Amino acid sequence: MASFITELWETVFQPGTSPALITATHASFCLLVISLVVLIFYSGSIHFFNLLVIALLLWGSVTWFIAELEKEKAKLKTNEELQEQEGVKRDVKEGDAEDTKKDK
Repeated sequence: MASFITELWETVFQPGTSPALITATHASFCLLVISLVVLIFYSGSIHFFNLLVIALLLWGSVTWFIAELEKEKAKLKTNEELQEQEGVKRDVKEGDAEDTKKDK
């Protein structure tokens, strides 16, 4: 438990998401939903029901956003891949320039 909290604290100051941050987000929403269900059960207030709907919609949208972020993260290239791709483009451009000089 202490290592989870330490990992969570360290990832708060780093860009992007981490498994600890995602777990903490889902746990927070789960506890919020449980609290609102208990409040609805004991008070029967429509206000708590409305808050429950808002919380569930927010949880769903955050989950969707995390999934989309992971899809985009999978599309990103590493620095090595970008350098390799840039090297291939440079070689092709140099080859085209040499072909143009030969044609003249």
